[in-house]
Amino acid sequence: MKPQSVYQLSARQILLLAFSSALIAVGATALIYNFGKLPTTGAETAVNLVESAPLQGISDPSTVSDEQNSIDVYKTVSPGVAFITSTTVRRSMFGDQEGEGSGSGSVIDNQGHILTNYHVIEGAQKLTVSFGGEKTYPATLVGGDPDTDLAVIKLTSVPPGLPSVPLGDSEKLVVGQKVLAIGNPFGLDRTLTTGVISGLQRPIRSRQTATRQSRPIDAAIQTDASINPGNSGGPLLDKFGRMIGINSQILSPSGASVGVGFAVPVNTAKRVIPQLIQFGEVRRPKFGASLPSVADLSSRIELPVASGLLVYQTQPGGAAERAGIRGVQPDGSIGDIILSAEGQKLNNLDDLYRLLDRKQIGDTVDFEVYRGGRTVTVPVKLLAAPQTPGTTRRVNE
Repeated sequence: MKPQSVYQLSARQILLLAFSSALIAVGATALIYNFGKLPTTGAETAVNLVESAPLQGISDPSTVSDEQNSIDVYKTVSPGVAFITSTTVRRSMFGDQEGEGSGSGSVIDNQGHILTNYHVIEGAQKLTVSFGGEKTYPATLVGGDPDTDLAVIKLTSVPPGLPSVPLGDSEKLVVGQKVLAIGNPFGLDRTLTTGVISGLQRPIRSRQTATRQSRPIDAAIQTDASINPGNSGGPLLDKFGRMIGINSQILSPSGASVGVGFAVPVNTAKRVIPQLIQFGEVRRPKFGASLPSVADLSSRIELPVASGLLVYQTQPGGAAERAGIRGVQPDGSIGDIILSAEGQKLNNLDDLYRLLDRKQIGDTVDFEVYRGGRTVTVPVKLLAAPQTPGTTRRVNE
């Protein structure tokens, strides 16, 4: 006879667990105010990024005044900063209604690829780009990654002599160093603001929607350089004119700049850009399960451990199911509880996201799992999210 688990869930608790899992899938509301506005997809292959190239026109910062350095950087880099206009069409009972949004971007190669924020172009049916003056250029979406709030668009016709913004290294930054932001706040073309790096390794979150949960964007750069609506997607530069970040969010009760802005590190963009251009998306490994945290459930459901991720259900064909990970059983007995992986405790979904972001599809990770009163090691080969037409299961990761 099969032994019965001491920890069993009542029908009411199972319903509560299902509801909690659904809430987690929607995600927590971010306290960061995002700004900005995704058209059709495009098939691309490779891109040659301009990386750390010395810029003619910028004098050695140690030999000129701070004012002259700001002038040099603006004159040299601003021609490669794009003013992006996105047009959306929404249908209502009153007919089609057209809306516009604007943001900024950086030319990253001689093929006309432009790096910007995902939220700048999300939902757009039409994209146009200008580089100062009245002339505009149509552009199409190459790829977008809402999890890092980054996207790449491409000009359909590249103007001759269009300069690129060189990419720096965000691993070498220090608090207090000078930074410059170029963008189009409130539609004001090519505005320069300056400041310093106020903090590093700041945790911010991607935008939450009705169909997409918020995810952590680790190691963001905090700056006091003024960033406002319209700056989104523009470059945060060092004194040599190299892009070190992509301006993305502000923390503000009013929606305007109060000196606390955040930029996605350029090294994150370096990892994302090649996949966006090749695949139109970032292909990350998925664990394939609904995973409410033990901490969130502990006040309502008796569980045998104090922390971890309870496996509520696994996705058919997903990595967890193929590895033998068990969800809540039909008789109400609890499934596996994921405790840690590679020495890192997994107390919430953000911990799992950070782990998966360092992995590739096909990697095998040993997970420490609480199962039936003891801890076991379960190797899980990480897979892409399986395509399962007709399924209605909600999966966190």
